[in-house]
Amino acid sequence: MELIEKYGTPLKFTYLPKIDSQIEKARDLFKLAFEKYEYNANYNYCYCTKSSHFSFVLNQVLKNGVDLETSSAFDLSIIERLAQANKFDKKQFIICNGYKTEQYATNMAKLVNNGFENLVCVLDNIDEFELLNNHTSRETKLGIRIATEEEPNFLVYTSRLGMSHKKILDLYQEKIKGHPNFKLKLLHFFVNSGIRDTTYFWSELARLVNVYCDVKEVCDDLDTLDIGGGMPIYTSLGVEYDYAYMIDQIVYYIKAICDNRKVPVPNIFTEFGSFTVGESGGMLYSIIGQKEQNDKELWYMINSSFITTLPDTWGIGQKFIMLAVNNWDKEFQRINLGGLTCDSQDFYNSDTNTNQVFMPKIDSNETLHMGFFHTGAYQESLGGYGGIQHCLIPAPKHILIDRDEAGNLSYEVFAQEQKEETMLNILGY
Repeated sequence: MELIEKYGTPLKFTYLPKIDSQIEKARDLFKLAFEKYEYNANYNYCYCTKSSHFSFVLNQVLKNGVDLETSSAFDLSIIERLAQANKFDKKQFIICNGYKTEQYATNMAKLVNNGFENLVCVLDNIDEFELLNNHTSRETKLGIRIATEEEPNFLVYTSRLGMSHKKILDLYQEKIKGHPNFKLKLLHFFVNSGIRDTTYFWSELARLVNVYCDVKEVCDDLDTLDIGGGMPIYTSLGVEYDYAYMIDQIVYYIKAICDNRKVPVPNIFTEFGSFTVGESGGMLYSIIGQKEQNDKELWYMINSSFITTLPDTWGIGQKFIMLAVNNWDKEFQRINLGGLTCDSQDFYNSDTNTNQVFMPKIDSNETLHMGFFHTGAYQESLGGYGGIQHCLIPAPKHILIDRDEAGNLSYEVFAQEQKEETMLNILGY
């Protein structure tokens, strides 16, 4: 309410200390698992930049000394600027994923040639080796992405990302082995459904660790396994995740398989994006009107649009923690939430577990404020931050919240609400 009274709604906020605590949580749990299983290798926490490229996120992330994972050419331009500002050291790891375009390869080679000694180009397909070979003149670390098998109910059988494990040994033997400019240091995989305590995830993990062991037997340089990201975040108050158990079991599986195969355990890299930044974000609205449709449907209209501010709710049916901010002493009732656009899909009407939404009853002279929480990953990028929004509903004001060593909160306006003139200029008026 303090935020709302000071800055109004709609309002987007980012609570920066949550980023620190998430990184610390993962590091602590991997440390405990390493000690438990006498796992003699290193753990590296990488932040997946595509979750949020904003400077306030990268600045906060890098205060924790983490490494970075990238997806495209412009990512590397961000890292170059961070290095120029002494926020990123040339010895830190840069894991370059994604399909490699000419520009992406050029930018990678530029960083390697400028002394970024731990940039790792993760090959997504065989052709990318020749593309990179055409650009780099210094020794470059390589990774190879292993294609994962999808769950039986998925639309395709095999991920479009990475290459078959059958092709990895051939690529190493025919192209990389003995090449003066390249060393294969890392194998990478990512299970699309994320890290979950399911039979599917554990079976894929075991299969892919065995692929690592196969390649390690012929490649002495290989010393790292990147297990990707996908650590779940809380999008409902009715779910519990046992992070300690999942991380414990990941380390156990890798150690057990490597010991059984008599292969040294690899360094473990993770690429946590949503886990890093997702729970730091929130979106606050006010209810500006009510509509009753037929005998059953009651609509509360928010003073913004879900398509503009939370596109994941519209595009993939993503759920977030949703709570009233005030009027908790009132009786609650089932409602539908509607956005301001004239799009029939601009609504939110079900929580993760209950398939319905409850909000306090309000009188005509009262204002109800409500919020969605843990919305810090992807929404600005998917919504086209700073650009044209659906039905020209403006992007909201964005506030950064920090806490000093004494525990005092501070607020900073990162961006004002999008202005009419900005949109009209983009549209050519």
